[in-house]
Amino acid sequence: MNPYLTFLKPYPFERLNALKSGINPNGQLKHIALSIGEPKHEPPAFVAETIQKNFSALTQYPTTKGIPELRRSIAHWLIKRYKLSEGQIDPETQVLPVNGTREALFAFAQTVINTQEKDPLVVMPNPFYQIYEGAAILAGATPYFVNSCERTYNVPEFNSIPESIWKHCQLLYICSPSNPSGEVIDKSTLQQLIKIAHHYNFIIASDECYSELYQEEHRPPSGLLEAANDMGVNDFSNLVVFNSLSKRSNVPGLRSGFIAGDANIIQQFLLYRTYHGSAMPLTTQYASIACWQDEQHVQQNRTLYRAKYKAFIDILSPVIDIYAPPASFYIWLKLPCGDDEKFASRLFEEQHITVLPGSYLSRKTGQANPGHGYARIALVAPLEECIEAAKRIRTYLKQYKE
Repeated sequence: MNPYLTFLKPYPFERLNALKSGINPNGQLKHIALSIGEPKHEPPAFVAETIQKNFSALTQYPTTKGIPELRRSIAHWLIKRYKLSEGQIDPETQVLPVNGTREALFAFAQTVINTQEKDPLVVMPNPFYQIYEGAAILAGATPYFVNSCERTYNVPEFNSIPESIWKHCQLLYICSPSNPSGEVIDKSTLQQLIKIAHHYNFIIASDECYSELYQEEHRPPSGLLEAANDMGVNDFSNLVVFNSLSKRSNVPGLRSGFIAGDANIIQQFLLYRTYHGSAMPLTTQYASIACWQDEQHVQQNRTLYRAKYKAFIDILSPVIDIYAPPASFYIWLKLPCGDDEKFASRLFEEQHITVLPGSYLSRKTGQANPGHGYARIALVAPLEECIEAAKRIRTYLKQYKE
């Protein structure tokens, strides 16, 4: 067996299932799941139509690189979304389709980590998406966690990283908008990270899967390629971005995303994936093209999430400090009791609502776990269920305070 497997920690939802085991929830209340970031809005109708139209393509083996039409549609979307110059993203060399960004974020570390160098490090936010940690460990590198907390407005404290860490850093994972907080790394910070990456010669992998779920329609979050372009790094050297249709288009089961950026890195990642056996089915590719070419359904999606945020917060704001983050569909709720496991278990028992303890999404560094005392609430359920959940949580919090 791979010896690095022993260093992997249980996934957050395994821990959540263990926490809930043996608890008998209030059977008079319907269960409301707000723990998993799985979109529940209806996918656009044209997805099913496109799949049906191209159903016969399932008889063909796809190529790992994907069809040119898909790569062109992704490149066009990137250029339009991030105000890049026409032709600045070459769909032939700088775009690669992937089967959802989860597998790509993991596989990427296996491609780029050089274990022949001494003490390779992978720097990542804390709290974080646990794929980053597992990818680093199984690639033979050591994770280095950069805390996000209330004091830093839930953005990783990059200025705290010493030079000794940057010298051994081979890969930096960032996530903006963030999972779990929904906070956004501003453009100036992204540009500072790009300068550091070029100085110490490491790669930045930017997880931007929540980029299209934002609060202010005319203020979309900045992305890594946009930040690079604005500072004159037009070849995107050392930089790659990951994005997906899962959240944007409500099709997590389609397993469709992309990686884009540095052509040299993309070339090596393509080589890895050719052996890895991760080509996207042609039928999925055609459905993906339709999604990347349409913005109306994405705007409607944002409208639905804004309505849920407003209703949820209006109900709970009288009893707890709560706010909508700039982006994503999460609420990173600071708890009055401080014990996130106790909060989650009792909420499940008394109100039949599942949320995720924040400490399950982070690691203890020094004396503290930055996720302790928080709950991640995913507003993925229908509006009516989110309203009902907010009312039950308000009842629970009132009882707790009394």
